[in-house]
Amino acid sequence: MNDELTEYIDAGKISAQDAEKLNLLKPGDYCKHRSWGFGCINHWQLLNDQIVIDFEKKKNHPMQVRYALETLIPIPEDHILVRLSKNPSVIQEEAKENPVQLIRSILRDHEGKATIEEIESILVPTIFNTISFKKWLATTKKKLKSDGHFSFPTKKGSLIELQEIKVEPENRILEQFRSARHPKEQVMALDALLKIVDSRTFTLQDLKLLITDIEEAVRRSERLHTAKALELLLVRNELASFHEELNDVLDPSHQPSLVSLLTNTSKKLHDIFLELPASKYRRILKSFPALNPEKWQERAQSLLSHGEPRLIDELFHLFKENQQEELFTAILARMIQDRSVSSDLLFWICESRKKNITSFINSDLLSVIIFSLERDMHADGKKGQRLQELLFHDRELIADLLKSASDEQARTMMRKIMLSPVFNDLDRRSLLARILKVHPELQTLMSGHQEKEHSSTREESITVSWASLERRKREYEHLINKLIPQNTKDISIARSYGDLRENFEFKSAKEQQALLLRQKGELELLLHRARGTNFENPDISVVSIGTVVTLRDEASAQREVYSILGAWDGDPSKRWVSYQAVIGQALLGHPVGDVVELPTEEKTRRVVIEKIEPFTQELSSQFIESNQE
Repeated sequence: MNDELTEYIDAGKISAQDAEKLNLLKPGDYCKHRSWGFGCINHWQLLNDQIVIDFEKKKNHPMQVRYALETLIPIPEDHILVRLSKNPSVIQEEAKENPVQLIRSILRDHEGKATIEEIESILVPTIFNTISFKKWLATTKKKLKSDGHFSFPTKKGSLIELQEIKVEPENRILEQFRSARHPKEQVMALDALLKIVDSRTFTLQDLKLLITDIEEAVRRSERLHTAKALELLLVRNELASFHEELNDVLDPSHQPSLVSLLTNTSKKLHDIFLELPASKYRRILKSFPALNPEKWQERAQSLLSHGEPRLIDELFHLFKENQQEELFTAILARMIQDRSVSSDLLFWICESRKKNITSFINSDLLSVIIFSLERDMHADGKKGQRLQELLFHDRELIADLLKSASDEQARTMMRKIMLSPVFNDLDRRSLLARILKVHPELQTLMSGHQEKEHSSTREESITVSWASLERRKREYEHLINKLIPQNTKDISIARSYGDLRENFEFKSAKEQQALLLRQKGELELLLHRARGTNFENPDISVVSIGTVVTLRDEASAQREVYSILGAWDGDPSKRWVSYQAVIGQALLGHPVGDVVELPTEEKTRRVVIEKIEPFTQELSSQFIESNQE
């Protein structure tokens, strides 16, 4: 102990036991505080009963000695927090070259265990940003599992623990499988097991015990969690293939089996496949011919109407491998003809047109595509989104669909696109332009449509103030330059988390994208129709846009003053009324002296127009200031 501490003890200010603790918090030593985090002891002021600590965000922070001893935790110089503060570049290099050792040192500094969130708080932002940390951790986890000295959390917020005795990864995973309570956790454990084992990993006896455990898990979950039971059976079958003596397990007559489960389930097949990962479609579909050698095609056909494109592709290969490609084509032809084909099936036909089936790529299919998009728009706006995006992003699709079409067929398609409510003006013009590249002789039809469109636009134009028009433009620019790019970045980040089917962040970002794009389209349409004005020289012979109207209520004789302004300029608190509002529409066109009926919440009331004046410069200045707020 130094002289200052000895004097402090001799003065009776501290007990010998507390002095031992204080001796671990000498100037230059390091510590942790539960609220203020990592710190370094700056100096003592024992005569004032204080020690001074430099925390990361609280430099030269004094603490009473008693409180410091109760709340500060001394940490050694080789602690991860000290190493980070002294030389972060060394830690950065260790994270790159030896991530397992870095995690081991972090856990040892935390009594052998820490949550992923705690590890992240140590390394972010000094070593990583949030995104790069998640990518680094995903790679590091694989190395930690191979090391055998780490146990991993099965739930979010659980601890990663350092174990002195090495446990082989397969044994750790088996323990996770046998302790799992939900089929989903069991499947995850067994899928992880298959990635690291082969036929030499287990003895025959071990395999038999594991297969028995898996089959028991299948029996418990086959009614409520049929999809997970199927996934468990896939793992069991792969493990059984490791040893010839287990071949009887692979026989479809064995109970339980893929065939028996698919035959006896009360659930609809397409509902089961909705819960399955796409990577497992093919292995399960291979069991279909064994379900019923004569009628398996009917069960496969039921999936065509509900399956997503990856499943449809696997169904096509199932028919092809069983020499039933002509039957598959006939099924598609019938579904297209009676308009029962789904938008996802149409997407698959179009996307795979150059490598699979080409016979349906014609103008009739384009007609069915438009019909399907309109049907989905009324039923569920998101359902046909994949097909609609393909229609616009695949620059060759329209040309392929119409290259063999007659002029009359192409003209019919143009009319359908012109009249369809599915497309906004910009997308409609883009599709029509692509048709004209294939059939330039239809330019006159396009010109007539554009002339009609421009006429309609002129009729539907709206009058707005320059101030409110500028405000809308600022909204649009903020949407284009800030919100949409940020949303695109959010989608990219969320996609990096993996497993898009259960990725809440990705789904939320995509929903936000649809909302932003809809707002973009609405703002573009509004700005296209808007015509700016500063309300100068209005016609004051009648109520018109840019006039101030004085009214007298016939019943109460009370007077009211309203300013009739542009479509986006209403403000009830100032009695500024949009000409499109109910009051504005009732007053427009009436001269002084007219009696007008104005609607109220319960009935109408009669008012007399006493005076019509122009919207003054003073009022105009107030209006501009209001729009700039």
